[in-house]
Amino acid sequence: MSFVSAGVAMPPGPWRAVYTVAAGRGFAVCADFLVATTLVLVLQSAGYGGLAVAAVLLAKVVPVVALAPLAGRLADRVDAGRLLLTLGLAQAGTATVLALVDHPVAWVALVGLLSAGLAVSQPTISALIPGLVGRADLPRAGAVNQTAGTIGMMTGPALAGVLLGQFGRSTPLLVGVLGYLALAGAGLALRTRRSAVGGAAPAAADGARPATARAWSAWRDPLLRAIMISIAAVVGGVGAINVVHVFFVRETLGASETMYGFIEATEMAGLLVGAWIFARVARRIGDDGRLVRGVLLLLGGICALFPLASVLGAAGWLIPVWVVAGSFNGGMNVFTGVVVANRAPAQFRGRAFATLGATVQAAAVLGYLAGGVLVELVPVRPLIAGLGVVGLLVVAGLAPAVFRATRGPVGTAPLPASDPAAGPGPDSEPAGGRDAGLATSRAVS
Repeated sequence: MSFVSAGVAMPPGPWRAVYTVAAGRGFAVCADFLVATTLVLVLQSAGYGGLAVAAVLLAKVVPVVALAPLAGRLADRVDAGRLLLTLGLAQAGTATVLALVDHPVAWVALVGLLSAGLAVSQPTISALIPGLVGRADLPRAGAVNQTAGTIGMMTGPALAGVLLGQFGRSTPLLVGVLGYLALAGAGLALRTRRSAVGGAAPAAADGARPATARAWSAWRDPLLRAIMISIAAVVGGVGAINVVHVFFVRETLGASETMYGFIEATEMAGLLVGAWIFARVARRIGDDGRLVRGVLLLLGGICALFPLASVLGAAGWLIPVWVVAGSFNGGMNVFTGVVVANRAPAQFRGRAFATLGATVQAAAVLGYLAGGVLVELVPVRPLIAGLGVVGLLVVAGLAPAVFRATRGPVGTAPLPASDPAAGPGPDSEPAGGRDAGLATSRAVS
């Protein structure tokens, strides 16, 4: 998609826009994790079981799935700055109401409203950034945006643990309002604009879009199909870990609320490390098929760590394990973002990222439902170990099909000539910075 009005040159310093959007995303992600962690801890401390925790997590993912078609079209057709401004203000208002009400059912409903905003803002930002940098910078594009998001993921749970322990439920939720206002501020400051026709590729002589653009779908691309099925299958198989985790840390290992928030933050620190390490790897690989195979291997690495975590005797020992898991997750996010940005036509990137997010989150729904039931029936330690084994079996079962889909000259799909991302050559570098990022949210662990 083009982010430049017809006949108007791209504004100077596109990396300024990258950093602006990344900063807004970082604050919004911090708010998302701050709100979710606060409510999960409140429900667990009040004696609510796994089904209540699962309800909050489901409220976070169901809107992402249900709104994916609309979210993708909005991301592709509506001015990014205005969209982020509107979403940020709406989420700030919702978070304010959330801090004032005192009923679990209302909490779940309001979390769902917050997630409706997330369903639109995530593909909007993911589709925006590749249009600001050259293809040579897309792997390193796995850096600034994901770094900002990861810092938000690190800060949110830690703040939730500290603020909840010291001041109660309302304070961390009101702090979350500031994060959403930062997203609105980023939208207000964003000067890069989409084309008046929604960023479409140049029209043919008769004014019609090319037939290939009309027919394009993420599911028709073999590499995008392979990557979506791989991530979704593993997330569906082991997604219950997101429900089980709070009971494992707080009850089995006896950690405090503050310690729980810190452990969550250390995994996000691993995401940050992995983003930068695997951004360099992705840039050197330069082949989408190999990146897809790398995603599958990293998914297997994450699952292999769950049985190890299940035998630990103290919460502190989880920290190095989760750092490694987070680094694998960060690498998976970078590889995935680069493949989607490379292979989706510019005017369909928003829909491509929305489809990916909806597919993964739909699978996560199954995991959350299973976790809410299993945590009431199965001891936590063997449950975590069993989830890791299930994940490894899923990866092993997918491997033959993925390797077949990525064998041969799949290479890298050409970007339309009108796409700003195709502009700089492989050895060029825009002034003002080198890194941007693309990230999915906490996909597995």
